[in-house]
Amino acid sequence: MLRVGLTGGIGSGKSTVAQRFRELGATVIDADQLAREVVAVGSMGLAAIRYRFGDAVMASDGSLDRRALGAIVFADPQARQELESITHPLIGARARELMESAALEKIVVHEVPLLAELNMAAAYHLTVAVCADSDTRMARLTGGGRGLAEADARARIAAQASDRARQAATDVWLDNNANVDGLLARVDALWRDRIVGFNENLLTGSCSPGQGTPSLVPYDDSWPLAAARLVQRITMVLGERAVAVEHIGSTSVPGLSARDVIDLQVAVHRLSDADEPEFVRALTDKGFPRPNDSDQDAADPGAPGVSLWATRVHGCADPGRVVRLHVREHRSPRWELDILFRDWLIANPGERGDYAHLKAALAQSEATTAGYVAARQPWLASALERARVWARLTGWSRT
Repeated sequence: MLRVGLTGGIGSGKSTVAQRFRELGATVIDADQLAREVVAVGSMGLAAIRYRFGDAVMASDGSLDRRALGAIVFADPQARQELESITHPLIGARARELMESAALEKIVVHEVPLLAELNMAAAYHLTVAVCADSDTRMARLTGGGRGLAEADARARIAAQASDRARQAATDVWLDNNANVDGLLARVDALWRDRIVGFNENLLTGSCSPGQGTPSLVPYDDSWPLAAARLVQRITMVLGERAVAVEHIGSTSVPGLSARDVIDLQVAVHRLSDADEPEFVRALTDKGFPRPNDSDQDAADPGAPGVSLWATRVHGCADPGRVVRLHVREHRSPRWELDILFRDWLIANPGERGDYAHLKAALAQSEATTAGYVAARQPWLASALERARVWARLTGWSRT
């Protein structure tokens, strides 16, 4: 079951996107609807709110006066935290119940306004944010059906995460500053080109194909953010089975052009842990299956043992993101090597520039990714020797 987290600031248009996902066939869980459900008349949530905030937040018919409550909590951060401590556990429990009851083959979209604020991105396979600038959102909140006072609208926007925080938490950014038709077209394309394929790969335990040609792109500031989200997901699902999860490879080196591939390294206590069915299944269910034809890195000629150099490789089921997940034994030579190479390139601009020139030349001369990778090996072998010298001279270590 593919779980998609959908978020966006108040007035951004996330409800419009959620409705489109519903029309396309998704099971949509609306956090705002659940928020109303858990404070319905006669509920434990309503009783707790009344006890904390008093009769001033109660309507004459015994229901919650949401406008009165909003006027209190959006003007008082402490009061808002106290309200959230009542409602969030109830909403979360109900959302989990609905997710677990959905059919395995369904795509579940969970509409969560506070996804970034509550650091929930790791709970989903994919996160989507709907965005609009503050002036557009203000116009939507103060006009039309909402009719909020300007001060109330500004307070509600200020109480939520910034666009920067929301971007860090989301894989897909849907702009909704223009017309609705354009937004819906982007949603349809996302569904067709990424979400449906992601779900199919998840159900079959398949990886999306990698890049067949060595196409380089300039360094992208979104790479470390994407890697951080992937690291959080892997860390959540593996727990103590992973000693560490880190971003490695060219996309981890600021300023370096690279193939648009996120390389991650998972350190495990023993390499045999990576072959346990529960370990493989946990990563597969989270969207990181192990290809049937995945091979191990060859042992270094001077290595004391193959197990110290071997790697278990997983891919990614997401058609919109190429990922290579390398599982290696903690403190093994192979584990240390990629971290050393990353840190050496970051610390040595001249070497980083030489590597960038080499990559650009090989991307032009080699027709396949396999040829590109093989052609780099002579330079990499000598570069790693220089990196080891640098490590000794600077006292670099990774323990």
